[in-house]
Amino acid sequence: MAATEAKTFKSLGLCQQLVEACENLKWKEPTPIQAKAIPLALQGKDLVGLAQTGSGKTGAFALPILQALLENPKPFFACVLSPTRELAIQIADEFKALGSGTGVKCASLIGGLNMIEQAIALGKRPHIVVGTPGRILDHLSETKGFGLRSLKYLVLDEADKLLSVDFENTMDDILKAIPRERKTLLFSATMTKKVKKLQRACLKNPELIEASSKYSTVDTLTQQLCVVPPMLKDGYLVYVLIKRHGCKSMVFTRTCESTQLLAWMLRNLGFKAIPISGQMSQAKRLGSMNLFKSGESDILICTDVASRGLDIPSVDMVINYDTPPNYKDYIHRVGRTARAGKSGIAISFCNQYTWQWIIEIENLIGKKFSLFPCTNDEVSLLMERVNEARRLAVMKIKEQSYKKRNRGEEYVNSSKSREVKKFKKRR
Repeated sequence: MAATEAKTFKSLGLCQQLVEACENLKWKEPTPIQAKAIPLALQGKDLVGLAQTGSGKTGAFALPILQALLENPKPFFACVLSPTRELAIQIADEFKALGSGTGVKCASLIGGLNMIEQAIALGKRPHIVVGTPGRILDHLSETKGFGLRSLKYLVLDEADKLLSVDFENTMDDILKAIPRERKTLLFSATMTKKVKKLQRACLKNPELIEASSKYSTVDTLTQQLCVVPPMLKDGYLVYVLIKRHGCKSMVFTRTCESTQLLAWMLRNLGFKAIPISGQMSQAKRLGSMNLFKSGESDILICTDVASRGLDIPSVDMVINYDTPPNYKDYIHRVGRTARAGKSGIAISFCNQYTWQWIIEIENLIGKKFSLFPCTNDEVSLLMERVNEARRLAVMKIKEQSYKKRNRGEEYVNSSKSREVKKFKKRR
């Protein structure tokens, strides 16, 4: 375990170049996880770091890696794995910002974007590779000349997710393709038994660093509950957004379809809402994220694809339109607000079927939710307009689906027509 928290980045043992890089990013002093992790990582220790979302975990592993790279510059020096594309892009951007004065080269390998362009970037032999497991494994299998046999550092960000069943086989294949003699750094906001399992399998005498309790949310976060009859659920969403007018808000739903429907419904009511989900192309996902970050849209309707690790400035409110049954998902969702010492509010909708999930979350985080002040009578006054907006949204989605299906059929028919013409010419 690290000693007492330091007050400056220089006192952690970082070189002057990186201290200046922190100053340029307006990082005034190390966060608790950075103060504990950086000195140990500089000593070459393997780490398992547990810290709340928004606590500076990326800096905690990026800074020591960049210092080690400055001392021994080599291509494919470090690989950082992330469970989501958006988080991988964010991590790569932070490496580039911190290493802007050192000539560090960083490549992002994520699904949904052109593999050839990524292969060209790998051909330039970057120092840092950041990506999602599936796309990194694709390049290890298919891109000539790319390998991670010289790797010095492996980082798993949001490690609990990367060690879930979803990534199990891919992670096993990646671990086989990299050297066992390496430094390994695991970071997560929630600790699981799977993290401990990897600790035994892949880390050497790791230091466990805890800058938060096992299940915790920050003290600057106000957590409230809305008991919502199913028939009035959309009305409650609109009511909360009206009452908290001017807030930059993220609304979490369970399904990709709900993101589209709610976004159109809210737009019909005059809100600047935009969806993001795993069913969207990567270009559209990045477009939605950029519109939200820039302030052109102030409501992001999203699935859990946006719940992990993303650092979006000034998110004032998180609404759990569909409360997650998993406490870890709850902690990651509400971690999008009240970041870096700022305040925020999280409001969760529940009914008789999801009440038990709320009780479990309260017990695990050790806090009781207060009730959001609202009555069914107040919400009922909005329902006529809300139902009409939802009806128009359903029509819009059906219309888009119809056009998409027709475009597909037209493409197939035109392809068949071209083949017939070619055949006739050959004859």
